[in-house]
Amino acid sequence: MATRGKRKQAAEAPEDKGRYHHGDLRQALVDAAVVLIAEEGFGALSLREVARRAGVTHAAPYRHFADKEALLEAVAHEGFRAMAREMRERMAPHTGPLERLYAAGEAYVLFAVRHPPHFRVMFGPHFTRPMSPPPEPEGEQGAFTLLVSTIEAAQAAGLLRPGESRPLTLTAWSLVHGLASLFVDRQLGESPQGVEGAEALASVQTRLLVEGLRAPARG
Repeated sequence: MATRGKRKQAAEAPEDKGRYHHGDLRQALVDAAVVLIAEEGFGALSLREVARRAGVTHAAPYRHFADKEALLEAVAHEGFRAMAREMRERMAPHTGPLERLYAAGEAYVLFAVRHPPHFRVMFGPHFTRPMSPPPEPEGEQGAFTLLVSTIEAAQAAGLLRPGESRPLTLTAWSLVHGLASLFVDRQLGESPQGVEGAEALASVQTRLLVEGLRAPARG
């Protein structure tokens, strides 16, 4: 028992106690990683540097993350949860399936513009092993599930072409994701930048998308 007590004291060394001021170490490390990526890019990311920015010892991150990829996965999961939340919030005032689809696409693009580090981690080539699915809050749909269910609702109402929902979902996702990536990487040339520009362009593009997915008019 004495040996265990000594080990516990060693794990909580005075240096840790003196430097650790966060009520939630895990979240503090995730926040520090996001800021570091935004300021210096992925090349600067390391658990050591994240610990320094969070004001904890170099060993502290290993309490929650086995390696850098585990930390990046936590950033990605946070991003997926936030994206789904912003989609739900933008869709909430609307009841019509097409209006909800417009809102979902706009929210997707706006999320990327507001949170570029999260977006890049979520979809970038930063993982050498498969990323685990982001946990979804009980009773709430994730971003992709929201898109699928919205498209299926529009199909059921006869507003979008019938058949399997997956091809339509992939088409919709490809458009909004591509537009979001172009904004994040500043590849749109003279197009308006920033949140207002993204919102305006996303509104136009999602409506053009839906026109292409509409059910054929009955003769």
